Amino acid sequence: MAHLPRYLQLLWGREPEGRRGPKPGRSIAEIGAAAVAIADAEGLDAISMKSVANAVGFTTMSLYRYVDSKDELSAVMVDVAYGPADLSYAPGQGWRERITRWAREISARRMAHPWTTEVRLASPPLTPNTIGWMESGLEALEDTPLTSQQRLSTLLAVDGWGQNHVRQTVQMGLTGPVDPDSPQGAYLELVGELVDAAAFPRLATAGPEALGDDDDAFFDEEFDHGLGLLLDGIEALIARSNSERVKGSGRH
Repeated sequence: MAHLPRYLQLLWGREPEGRRGPKPGRSIAEIGAAAVAIADAEGLDAISMKSVANAVGFTTMSLYRYVDSKDELSAVMVDVAYGPADLSYAPGQGWRERITRWAREISARRMAHPWTTEVRLASPPLTPNTIGWMESGLEALEDTPLTSQQRLSTLLAVDGWGQNHVRQTVQMGLTGPVDPDSPQGAYLELVGELVDAAAFPRLATAGPEALGDDDDAFFDEEFDHGLGLLLDGIEALIARSNSERVKGSGRH
């Protein structure tokens, strides 16, 4: 049986009975919340075992009673930042509506803590809240004919795309109103100066049309478009699964 790391024991409430040593003076959630506050205020580079220990009034060595490494601390931070997947789907709601809501909700948590898209995680999700989001995503797809593996793969595709969309939006500075004097505000003008219509005729035509809209709506518009493409592909997979199931039943 695999050893359950200390931080997972604490997050899941699975501490062995009769464990020796002093009782922890802080909860693992409090430590995660302190780390989240630092990352929100100062960025991911400000996170270290020492900075988080100082924030909760610990020595650095004391923090190792909760987490064995910065990777484990990062997993706790992400779990706290995501929070519980407190979604409830309405009866009769279709899978497209459900998975859209799921994707939007988790993207909103990431937009509230953009550094979550930059965290290097050492393993697939194992913490309670991240597992809860997986469960909620599977619930969104439970009325489809997809296999369990197809549902998990579908979640991976949707979530990977959503995470990248948040990352790109933040990195390009398109999360809100755009200053006309900023690189983002001057983008169309700069493109016009750089792109020669003879050398790049397609981009010269497409650029003004695609980029001339309100930049404030970038996140939502591109979210709807990109997720729509993914959902159309999932719908085609579902249709194929239904067709194969009908053919299979006709052989009997």
